[in-house]
Amino acid sequence: MIAEDLFLLLLDNASAQPALDRPRRHHVVAAAVLLDLAHGCRIRPATAGDPAPAGTLVALDAPGPVHPVAAPALDLLRARPTRAASAIKKLSRHTEERLVAHLESAGRINRIALPDRRFRRDFAFPPTDRNRTGAARTALLAALFEREPPSPVTAAIVTVLHAVDGLGALLSLNDRGWRWVHARAGEIAAGSWVDEAPSGLAEVNLAVTAATVRQALTGLG
Repeated sequence: MIAEDLFLLLLDNASAQPALDRPRRHHVVAAAVLLDLAHGCRIRPATAGDPAPAGTLVALDAPGPVHPVAAPALDLLRARPTRAASAIKKLSRHTEERLVAHLESAGRINRIALPDRRFRRDFAFPPTDRNRTGAARTALLAALFEREPPSPVTAAIVTVLHAVDGLGALLSLNDRGWRWVHARAGEIAAGSWVDEAPSGLAEVNLAVTAATVRQALTGLG
């Protein structure tokens, strides 16, 4: 799941706390869940001929179970076509909570309460097994620095983080490194990854939906 790997990467630091401020994090996690649905060919942007306004996301009929974290997003779009920005804002309220609960129940992270702050209780979420996070980071670095064709999951993660200027949550670079990363991330976010490796309907639908989601994230600030 794109959202799972994204969140695990954001936890990949000494504090085991998400390395991105709360508003941007909630937006990118919600966006990642939408892209999970797109990769499963369950949603796409409306096109000419659809009984839905241009620029909205629409639900599709697809067989198989829906990931429990993504189910509320699919229900939202099944109820009515919704603009990506509106969907992200609505889903950002509770999607991270659902994702954390899922990762915890699946045994991928632990939840450790930190000393109480005056207004908010914070938690650390150390992963129980670093293999998945390590593989996700290796794939991300290979795509950005070695120009390896990214997997759909890696491309989606780069796209949503690039849209909110959030790659700094994962990388610490000098000016030259950032110039390289921003250029390469821009290529990936623009959809170049579809042409870098064999792709099918799921990948193309993901790239098309990612373009709409990316624009919405940029507009949300």
